[in-house]
Amino acid sequence: MSGAAVLFDAPGPRARRLHRTLTAVGVLLALALAWVILDRLIDREQLTAARWDWLLTGTAWTNYLLPGLFDTLRAAAIAIVLSMVLALGLAMARMSEVAPLRWAASIFVEFFRAVPVLIMMLFTFYFLSINQFTPSGLNPLIGVIVGLTAYNSAVLCEVIRNGVASLPSGQREAGLSIGLSPSQVRRSILVPQALTAMMPTLISQVVVITKDSALGYIILYPELVTSARRIGSAEGATLPAYVVVAAIFILVNYGLGKLAEFVESRQRRRNRSAGGVVQAGTATLGAGVVDGGQLMQDAAGHVHTNVGDAASEAAHRRREPRDD
Repeated sequence: MSGAAVLFDAPGPRARRLHRTLTAVGVLLALALAWVILDRLIDREQLTAARWDWLLTGTAWTNYLLPGLFDTLRAAAIAIVLSMVLALGLAMARMSEVAPLRWAASIFVEFFRAVPVLIMMLFTFYFLSINQFTPSGLNPLIGVIVGLTAYNSAVLCEVIRNGVASLPSGQREAGLSIGLSPSQVRRSILVPQALTAMMPTLISQVVVITKDSALGYIILYPELVTSARRIGSAEGATLPAYVVVAAIFILVNYGLGKLAEFVESRQRRRNRSAGGVVQAGTATLGAGVVDGGQLMQDAAGHVHTNVGDAASEAAHRRREPRDD
């Protein structure tokens, strides 16, 4: 029985006919809408060669589109790195046993998840411009980076924290049984596994950061949308310029999506492979010592210890009667 059959009843003949009818109607409506849009574009001469021939000039690419793409990717890359680093710190703080630290991280996460990215960009840009803390030429870049970092670090923090919560409870117990403190368990065992498990989701958030960098257009950051506006005004082809920029964004985000699929498939193959076993005669781990124990990692990357089994066996031998 398929998963769909388990979750839903299989459609009968009437339901299948209804589905086919609705699908046909939807396709016809989409075609009609596409025809109306195409007719309007032709009527307003938006599809003539004169509107698009600027794409064949090197100036359009070297002076506008490629510099705009570079600035977009630069802001996105810096924001991605800062968001990831800050998210790791926030996730560790939110899972900490220290209450003030946990409360401070929770307030940060909940606040910046609620504030729109554009508001944070505008606030940072005007704050820096009014107080002149930085060179005026850097204010748009800093505004974009701060806005993207503040929001996405809060989102990624929750992704990491949920990844840790989804791990089996035995992971934490195994770490505590070998003498690690709770913070060492999170840092050495839980968070690395959560990052591996949530890697496709983390890469998907990279796509969101790349797309949101277009909001820098509002604060005059020279990213791809700003470049499209400038060349569209110069060539009298605003709509074609935005269409080209949309196609570039689609290609970039499509590549990132394929990267997420590759990482996910590779992770599934790794989880199906055999896990490793690390043996130690006397291994010092964190604050504890494992004497003659094993740290074992299964196919899913989970960490286990056989210290309890060794102790039980030793106790059993002590209880056995001796032959006098």
